[in-house]
Amino acid sequence: MLSINLNLIVAFLLALMGVLIYRSHLMSTLLCLEGMMLSLFILMTLLITHFHMFSMSMTPLILLVFSACEAAIGLALLVKISATHGSDHIQNLNLLQC
Repeated sequence: MLSINLNLIVAFLLALMGVLIYRSHLMSTLLCLEGMMLSLFILMTLLITHFHMFSMSMTPLILLVFSACEAAIGLALLVKISATHGSDHIQNLNLLQC
């Protein structure tokens, strides 16, 4: 169980580093965020079943619902930005412009 938890924590940290390193493209940032959310979901599910905390069994599902909402909003923003600006480069965006 310890090696699985360690692998999931490493996966979360690698996805977090991916967000910090590849923040120039919106698509790569969204993929790294999804990796973070999936590793958190699996880690929470394993910890709840390992410690027999069945009163918290709905928490991973709530996290999964928020992850799906985040993915939908992120993809909608990606489509809108790509249609408006022609690419997903974040440096080309001027958020203060009307």
